[in-house]
Amino acid sequence: MGVYEELGVKRVINAWGPMTVIGGSRMLPEVLDAMAEAGRAFVNLNELQRKAGARIASLIGVEGCYICSGCAAGLSIATAAIMAGTDPGRIDRLPDTRGMRNEIVVQRAHRNGYDHAVRQIGVKLVEIGGGRGSQRWEMEQAITEDTAAVFHTYARWTFDLPLKLPEVVEIAHARQVPVIVDAAAEVPPLKNLKGLSATGADVVVFSGGKGLRGPQPTGLILARPEIIEACAANGNPNHSVGRPMKVGKEEMAGLVRAVELYLAQDHDAVYEQWRKQLTEIERALAGAPGVATERTEAGYSEGIPATRVIVEEKVAGVSAQAVAASLEAGDPAIRVGVGENWLTLIPQFLEKGEEAVVASRLAQALRVPVGVGG
Repeated sequence: MGVYEELGVKRVINAWGPMTVIGGSRMLPEVLDAMAEAGRAFVNLNELQRKAGARIASLIGVEGCYICSGCAAGLSIATAAIMAGTDPGRIDRLPDTRGMRNEIVVQRAHRNGYDHAVRQIGVKLVEIGGGRGSQRWEMEQAITEDTAAVFHTYARWTFDLPLKLPEVVEIAHARQVPVIVDAAAEVPPLKNLKGLSATGADVVVFSGGKGLRGPQPTGLILARPEIIEACAANGNPNHSVGRPMKVGKEEMAGLVRAVELYLAQDHDAVYEQWRKQLTEIERALAGAPGVATERTEAGYSEGIPATRVIVEEKVAGVSAQAVAASLEAGDPAIRVGVGENWLTLIPQFLEKGEEAVVASRLAQALRVPVGVGG
C-alpha cells in the first residue's frame, strides 16, 4: 500500500488544472530527487536563498529572484518589502503601517480572494473603476503621496479589460510608484517568465507549484536587487510578518531544478501532447446524444488547450453536475471544471495514459452507447 492508501485518501486524476485544493501540480522525479538530496544536510538558509534566487534569476534573464512559500506568500512579502524596505523599525512594526505610505491602488475588476495576501500587511486598498474595468484618469487621480504601490492581477479574466499592464506601469512610474503583479498561474506560456518583468513591472510573483511543476509551497518573486534584498529582510527566517511563510531548503533546491527543467523542455511537444490527449477524449464522446464538445482554452494561463463538454440534460438524461459528481466519486477520483451545463477538461497535468481513463469514465457517466464513441 502507498502512503495515501494507508491513510485512506483517494488519489485524483487531475483534468481540472493547477488547483491548490488538489495539490497544485505533480513534481517531476528530478525535482523530488533534488529535494531528497537537499534534505540530507544543513545549510545556511540565507545563503541558500541568495544563491538559489540568483541562479533562477540568471536562468530566466531577470534582475533578481526571491523564493517564497507560494504566490500568495510572495504577494505578502513583496508588499511588506515595498512598505518597510530594509528598515528594521518598520519591519518590526508591520502590520502597523501608521506613518508609512500605506495605500495600494487596485482596479475593482482585479479584486479577488487572493488580494487578502496584500491586505494582511496592513495596507488600505484604494479601488478604482467598476466591474468592467477602469479608465486611465481614474488611476492617475487615485495615486497620491500616500500610495505605496499599484496592485495588478495578470490573469486571463483581466486581459480584455482596459488599463492593461504596460499602461498601468507607465501611469505608476510617472508618479514614482511601483507596480506589484499577481501572475500566479500564468506560466505557461514560457514568454511570461521574463516578459512580464520586461513590461517594467517592479514585482512579478508566480507560483512555483503550478505550471513550473516545482514544490507546491514555493513561488517566485521577480524584482530588482534592492526589492529582493527587502523581501529577504521581511521574510523567513527573520522575525517579521513573513516569518510564518517559511520555505525550506528542500523546497528551494526543488524549485531551482524545476525551473531548469521547465526552461529546457520541448514546449511545442508538450502542447502537442495536450492536444492529442483531448482528441482521444473528444472521440470517446463523439455522437453521444445530448453531448457536444468544443475546443477552447483553459481559464488561466494563455494558450493551454481545453475541451468544453456541453451537456443537454433533457437529451443526455444526466446533468453536467451529476457527471462531475460521478467522476469524483470514483476511485481514482477525476476532477474536472464544471458549470451549469458544461464540463471543462484541461490536460495540463494528465500523465500519459490518464486521458484513456478520463475518456472511459466520461463515456460511462454520460451513458454513451457502446460503439458510438471513438
